[in-house]
Amino acid sequence: MSKVQLYVYDLSNGLAKQLSRQLTGRQIDGIWHTSVVVFGKEVFYGQGISITQPGMSHHGQPLQVVDMGETAIDEDTFNEYLTEMREHYTADKYHLLDFNCNSFTNDCVGFLTSNSIPDWIKDLPSDFLSTPFGAALRPTIDAMFRRPVPGIASPAAPQLPAPETVNSAASASPNPALASAFLQAVASQAYSSGSLSAPTPAMLSNGTPGSSTVAGAIHMCTNPSSFHSLLQGHRAAVAFFTSPTCGPCRMIEPLFEDLAHQKTHGSGSGRVAFVKVDMAVGMGNQVAGEWGVRVTPTFLFFLDGKKIGELKGANGSELRSQVDLLLYQAFPPHPHTKLSLPAIEALSTNPILFTQVPALDTVSTKLTSFIDAAPSSAELQTAKQTVTAIVIPLLKTRFPEKGATAEAAKKPAFTVPVPLLTSWAASTRTLANVLPPSQLFPLVDLWRLAVLDSAVASWLATATPTQPNPLQLFLDKALALLDGADPTQRASGRNYLLTVLRALTNGFAHASLSKTLLSRVGPGGKRGPVTRAVVAALLHDDAAVRTAAASLAFNLAATLQKSRVEKLRGVTAGSVPTDVEEDEEWEVELVSAVLEALSNEAQSEEVVHRLTAALAFLLRLSPFYESQLASLLEVLQSRETLKARLVNLQKPEVRKLVEEVADKLCA
Repeated sequence: MSKVQLYVYDLSNGLAKQLSRQLTGRQIDGIWHTSVVVFGKEVFYGQGISITQPGMSHHGQPLQVVDMGETAIDEDTFNEYLTEMREHYTADKYHLLDFNCNSFTNDCVGFLTSNSIPDWIKDLPSDFLSTPFGAALRPTIDAMFRRPVPGIASPAAPQLPAPETVNSAASASPNPALASAFLQAVASQAYSSGSLSAPTPAMLSNGTPGSSTVAGAIHMCTNPSSFHSLLQGHRAAVAFFTSPTCGPCRMIEPLFEDLAHQKTHGSGSGRVAFVKVDMAVGMGNQVAGEWGVRVTPTFLFFLDGKKIGELKGANGSELRSQVDLLLYQAFPPHPHTKLSLPAIEALSTNPILFTQVPALDTVSTKLTSFIDAAPSSAELQTAKQTVTAIVIPLLKTRFPEKGATAEAAKKPAFTVPVPLLTSWAASTRTLANVLPPSQLFPLVDLWRLAVLDSAVASWLATATPTQPNPLQLFLDKALALLDGADPTQRASGRNYLLTVLRALTNGFAHASLSKTLLSRVGPGGKRGPVTRAVVAALLHDDAAVRTAAASLAFNLAATLQKSRVEKLRGVTAGSVPTDVEEDEEWEVELVSAVLEALSNEAQSEEVVHRLTAALAFLLRLSPFYESQLASLLEVLQSRETLKARLVNLQKPEVRKLVEEVADKLCA
């Protein structure tokens, strides 16, 4: 019996453990690279299969050594296995996420011990890709590791991504600047260490030709352990059993590869696995024997780890049909995709924005009068000087008081130094600590306008917890007003609350800030407090406040709807401008609040219109519609609530929308 060990390395050199929560909202302790140590040698996959003395590879000493047990297989048998594996684990097939060193070590460990490598290593790609940051980076990684088309010269090394490409992917992180630096560091480490180096001509000539699909669409299993591991990790799986001498296998393989690429990219990413088992490689014959496969080609179809279908022979049309049937059973289409919803589909998902430019000199005078009436201090005078002498002139340049103010948000970002924004934020904190909410609304109105600019929005979105965040300051005070029982304070704070709601609504002008407003995790995530403010303000006594709250509710729901529609169309999650994380409790709370507000709204048709549109977007294509929301709608008598609003509605388009939501989504 020989001892089998797993050497574990961290390609990020500790950066992932330190920064992952800030970058992804999830703790990731390392970017794991592994190798197998057995028979006194270290074996790993990168530029093909490589063998060195233990601890003598370009990765240096392992961060951790995991005991994988013992093997009864002798060294000669293992060497024969590696010879067979070299035809499959070629340099041109390497993929950073889907077909990498850990795929190889899992196969080797399964062959040697019938075990598999630890889940915390195997699950790293799926954990990473489940974050908006990881999903956004997926297209870049796929492009780096695209396989060559047969007959066409193989490309050079996977190219180190350009800084602008990295920066684009990093924008999906709660902290884009830090994410960009992290990605550059990890990519440089991976390339300099040789893990991602160019395959040499000899390596390519010794291996089999690459397929025409993107690497990673097809998993290759050579032993029962890795096969079972793959079934456990995917709801649906299609296994293709083949052999080197099988002519029909070669005929059907291009179709299998095409189906794998179609069904595992875009909205199918991570949902289904396509597996190739060569019965002549490794323990492939044992995998076949376990499932009763005796002829090739044979296709097996699995749902939740259980075999539900089998196809023998090279029948292309039947293979397509069986794959589609499997995916329909595993991921049935949302019932709303079958409904005709013309009024809802006609709604724009563009955010409602409050773009009116106030008389900035008047705002400055009003704020100055409040500051001058407060007890003076050096800090207060500095704050006054910052706002009146620097901020007001800057806003005048960016937002002229006359002209096409509705186009303000579309203008190119003006050049604003980060120190200026930091200074303004510090001055805002000073003023917020001195002035009561009833005197802060002019200051909030300045931020309400500034947030329409992409540079300001991006800065607010990436503010660290140690920096003063104006939106958070304003939001905290607004919540205190809404939660307070004193009617006098609520009345005096009306202008402040109204302006804060409008500022938050304008936060959806740009994806970077809307992402922060809708995030429930990570630095700066504001989903919880924003939702609290919306829910409370929808029931406010003042019609203008309710209108602003309805506008904010619409923007929340519209962004959620846009995310759902893009994913349904097959857009990769991270490529959606704002990839909204679904949450059942949150959506139930919003639906309940909107329905309560609708039942109480008897004055404003505009509020009814915005609330009904928000309700439509919250319900349509919701993954929780059948499990939770449908019964909630019945209990809350949603259909009756909407029908009751028809009495006071005059606009035909509003009546049509209310009727459609009541009859189609609330029935």
